[in-house]
Amino acid sequence: MVSLPNIYKGDYRLLAILPLILLIASAFMIPNIKMGVDFTGGTLISLNLNQKVDPDLLKAGLEAEGLKGTVKVFDSAVGPKAEIELNQSKNLVAAEELKGEFGKKFETVATLEAKSNFNSSYMGEYLTERKALNEIAGKIFTIAKSSTKAEDIANINLLQKEFNIAYSKVYSNYRESISGAIDKHVSYSSISIQTVSPVLSTHFFEQAKWVVISAAILSIIFVFLFFRVIIPSIAVLTGSACDVFIALGAMGLFGIPLTISSFAALLMLVGFSLDTDILLTMRMLKRKGDSREKAFDSMKTGMTMSIMAIIAFGTLYILGSMTHISTYYEISAVALAGLVGDVFATWGINAVMLLWYVEKKGVS
Repeated sequence: MVSLPNIYKGDYRLLAILPLILLIASAFMIPNIKMGVDFTGGTLISLNLNQKVDPDLLKAGLEAEGLKGTVKVFDSAVGPKAEIELNQSKNLVAAEELKGEFGKKFETVATLEAKSNFNSSYMGEYLTERKALNEIAGKIFTIAKSSTKAEDIANINLLQKEFNIAYSKVYSNYRESISGAIDKHVSYSSISIQTVSPVLSTHFFEQAKWVVISAAILSIIFVFLFFRVIIPSIAVLTGSACDVFIALGAMGLFGIPLTISSFAALLMLVGFSLDTDILLTMRMLKRKGDSREKAFDSMKTGMTMSIMAIIAFGTLYILGSMTHISTYYEISAVALAGLVGDVFATWGINAVMLLWYVEKKGVS
């Protein structure tokens, strides 16, 4: 059986050099991360092609039709496929804004209308607010290319109904414009169009932000309550943060977008990182013996866990690459980057901090 040398013999502080280089490189790559449709809004079109096409020519053709985005063409088990990701439509953004404005104004108008029926002194205010409501409705009718006139609708409930019809028509018109433009440049057997509205994308982003904040707070509380020692607790949290930071750097380097799938993978990395970091810290603080041997024994156990996880996600990565299923690809790619980062962060930063602490305090 091959006996591996203990990497913590000698000046173990040198082990932090490579992880620090990775962190610095990641800091330069993170600004290159692209937000996916989930967080920015937009439209994702999937096509089963009758024959393979040049993605650059298809992209140029769609841009000539006013549709800007990215185009990917690849082979699948059922034949050639294309994925087109379009930027957020200005009409959809405007429709969402008008919907919010209409909803707020409608409540005010409805209240004033009821009051004016019993007290004529409210009539002037009602007419002013109703005019503003008509103007909002008129804008959505224009975007929807509808001939309906808000001024011709006396009943505000009927106006609300017509507004909702026009709002839906904005989306249906947009989908028809997409399929019409695609029909001119490519032949396909089936098409799938998925649109994420600005409101939904904003909701996803806000929820993701609160999940990150909650996860960070709970992790800090758990770690400090568990160890009740400042330096080891900071070491555990530092290792976990470095994992995510390196994974984000890899996303920027390899062009992996930030989507719900990749975001979930980042959260998963936090849990895995805390697992290996706590394993190391528990053995360093609770077990008796030489601190450097304890660190090396912990590394062997932790590396076994990491290697098995890398093999599992490596398999998923191959599957995602072969099938072009974006969810598989994004989760596995981010997980692999984070797991590799965990190897360097845990055993090159966390372990170094703990060894320094243990040897300085004389813990054995």
